[in-house]
Amino acid sequence: MSVKVEKTENKNEVKLEFTVESKVFDEGIKKVFNKNSKYFNIPGFRKGKAPLNIVEKYYGDEIFYEDAFNEIVPGIYDEAIKEEKLDVVSKPNIDIVQMGKGKDLIFTAIVNTKPEVKLGKYKGINLEKTEYKVEDKDVDEEVKRMAERNSRMVSVTDRAAQKGDITVIDFVGTVDGKEFEGGKAENHELELGSNTFIPGFEDQVSGMKVDEVKDIKVKFPEEYFSKELAGKDAVFKVTLHEIKKKELPEIDDELAKDVSEFDTLKELKADIKAKKEKQNEERAKAELEEKAVKTVASESEIDIPKGMIEIELDNMQEDMNRRLSYQGITFEQYLKMVGKTTADFRKDNEEAAKNSIKYRLVLEKICDEEKIEVKEDEIVEKIKELATAYGRKEEDLKQNEELKRNIEETIKSEKAVALLIENAKIKTVEPKDEKEVVEKSSKKSEDKKEESKKSEDKTSEKKNTTKSSKK
Repeated sequence: MSVKVEKTENKNEVKLEFTVESKVFDEGIKKVFNKNSKYFNIPGFRKGKAPLNIVEKYYGDEIFYEDAFNEIVPGIYDEAIKEEKLDVVSKPNIDIVQMGKGKDLIFTAIVNTKPEVKLGKYKGINLEKTEYKVEDKDVDEEVKRMAERNSRMVSVTDRAAQKGDITVIDFVGTVDGKEFEGGKAENHELELGSNTFIPGFEDQVSGMKVDEVKDIKVKFPEEYFSKELAGKDAVFKVTLHEIKKKELPEIDDELAKDVSEFDTLKELKADIKAKKEKQNEERAKAELEEKAVKTVASESEIDIPKGMIEIELDNMQEDMNRRLSYQGITFEQYLKMVGKTTADFRKDNEEAAKNSIKYRLVLEKICDEEKIEVKEDEIVEKIKELATAYGRKEEDLKQNEELKRNIEETIKSEKAVALLIENAKIKTVEPKDEKEVVEKSSKKSEDKKEESKKSEDKTSEKKNTTKSSKK
């Protein structure tokens, strides 16, 4: 096998041209045939007993070419990448030049390589650390939530249903006089004011009394996930069986005993305050670390290859799919619910993917510049923590080389961030008003939309694209 490597006209991109001896490819064909021979049913032969030359004559020589390519190329490709010491960050774009039995296999692979990072200033950067204080009202609100969780439900018979009540209802929904899927239920518990039903439904249940039957008229939202129902008028026949309300306990020492290990309300509040202060400190620390990495990244130069972004988006999509599976839905179902496509998801997350890559590369570069290393005992300690947290055997985790590499990279990144913080000029500030932050964010978003629109109006092609998307 021979490999020729050359840089392309694109930055951070190389082209590898492979020439694989014909005997290697032919051997690949034999391997694939041996794996699949039992599936071939050729007249004159028992099933799975026809020899290779007969199968090729019957189906054509090229029947095994693609599988043979997939059989031998991954190992050849990986070996070449290792020998050429290429730091590949994308999937290969493969083009087959020549492939056939008795012929040398010739193909090319174009790949992106890890981009160079030109670090900006990373020592002595200016940062603001938000100081979050715990007010008495914050503690009181937490105690109220505890009381809420410790409340009991009592039936209401002397009045009509009102906001905040839990109602037990039967309902049958119809559109144009016909029942529709998912529009019927019995003994359904609905909290009035929870906004879990179609707009207007809960408002009309309010005021109903036990055993009352009522026709509730609503309209499905135009953007409703079910296209068959979106924008349609509907009528729900509702029967109210029961009204329940929460009865909260007194907020006193007895409540403290019921909801905690403390004997008095004063001790409980002191514990809540201490925990909230710790949470606030952790929040402030996390925000400061994020600001530090963003600040350095904004001053650094990196030309991120498209292939690298595509892999990051693949990982984000896979992670999203995994998280959704815990909720019992698939990625495809989620996209249908929000009215988007996979392409929309990737476009929406492209900027986040770029930033994630940039932050990672910046920290890696700082680790190189500062010669940051991780000791074996640090990795072992982390493995112990993981084993304890997930109920796994420590020895089993130690055998996982990929896990150990990931732990090493994580610890390195943490050390790099710590270095940024240690050398930064930090100013403590009060938390920004949430309303002000939202308003500024909205204005910035509108400004970006306006800039985007101006940019799109520059060419007729972009004008047409904009009009199509609006339609």
